[in-house]
Amino acid sequence: MDGLLTDKKIVVGITGSIAIYKSLELIRLFIKSGAKVRVIMSESAKEFITPLTFEAISQNIVLHKESESWANDNNHIGLAKWANIFVIAPATANTINKIGAGIADNLLLETILAYDKTLIIAPSANTKMYLNPNTTATLKKLKVFGHTIVEPQKKLLACNDEGIGAMAEPLEIFYQSARELLKNDYWHNRRVVVSGGGTIEKIDDIRYISNFSSGKMANAVALALYLKGCDVCLISTKNMSNLPNDIYKIETQSTKDMFLYIQKSIEVAKKGVMTKIDINDTEAPKIIKKKPYLFMVAAVSDFIPKNVKQGKIKKEEIGETFTLELRKNIDILSNISNDGIFKIGFKAETDEKSAMENAKKILIKKNLDAVCLNIISKDNDFGTDFNEIHFIDKNYTQTIKKDTKLNVALNILNFLEI
Repeated sequence: MDGLLTDKKIVVGITGSIAIYKSLELIRLFIKSGAKVRVIMSESAKEFITPLTFEAISQNIVLHKESESWANDNNHIGLAKWANIFVIAPATANTINKIGAGIADNLLLETILAYDKTLIIAPSANTKMYLNPNTTATLKKLKVFGHTIVEPQKKLLACNDEGIGAMAEPLEIFYQSARELLKNDYWHNRRVVVSGGGTIEKIDDIRYISNFSSGKMANAVALALYLKGCDVCLISTKNMSNLPNDIYKIETQSTKDMFLYIQKSIEVAKKGVMTKIDINDTEAPKIIKKKPYLFMVAAVSDFIPKNVKQGKIKKEEIGETFTLELRKNIDILSNISNDGIFKIGFKAETDEKSAMENAKKILIKKNLDAVCLNIISKDNDFGTDFNEIHFIDKNYTQTIKKDTKLNVALNILNFLEI
């Protein structure tokens, strides 16, 4: 995430909740991503952790009752003007209901009332307080106002009650905040399908053939699309953890199943996205139909076993050698129609001399809008967190120099924006 939010200005509002310790990790994530962070604490929050702790991690003076100053911008008006985004984490039920009612009876609420952009609100409350009709009605109202609610978790709470109300994990709050800062008109409300990982083709019920694809590049592409504002469906054979909850994830294994999931997901994507209700919009919600994308990042097996054995093949039955008969596999990209979608292919090559020519051939053969060529080498191998990609479309070729896979993915999207 290094550099993702460089020079973005983030205010983090802290209220009096046991979940306050998670806010320290959230601020660390913002700082690591290059953002400038300032903190405002309610008086009850100071009973859990002192302002000094937040000053140390944010490297800025914390705004609270004793530190407010009109000699500089460390006041509720100055901070509201300074911020690109305002994150309230944790947000108690008391604070949530006061925000909804427009009450400003403390410094934090005064700052919120003076802030005229999107709030990111991460509730933290006892289950009964969170599910109280007043709180649920207020949360719906805040969503209508255009604010983002980072849904809490269901788990054992600090009060020993089991249920919903625990503040979302810092990484999830970070993702939703970053999305609000990075989304743009081209990608926002556009549906996209991303495939990832190496397909798994069974030999018997114990063994299979596959490849070295880690699925990391697909995860990076899915995350980049999410941060740009897309409605993302990720279909993968590999680990899909540490991704935003709002990315729709489908776990699969075989090429056949992946193909079916991609087809169904594209059909859904073509239907478009329904806009959210806006308090200032007198018209009913509309369906936004932007042309969807398929990013075929998955490494699909070229060949699969001709006959799959039920149960386990016993080595005693085989002898000293074992011949595995393979047949040609379906080519997913070639069998997905271009009608109403953009198709982006990903190709891995090991021979640097022929790699570019091969990539350009599949661009034409599979009727793709672009190809992302990955030349595998010791310095650019499977499973690493870095990559170098050659972006090729019908008009030009551009090299995206070695960087984190997320930054490479974001650069790919920049080339696609029209």
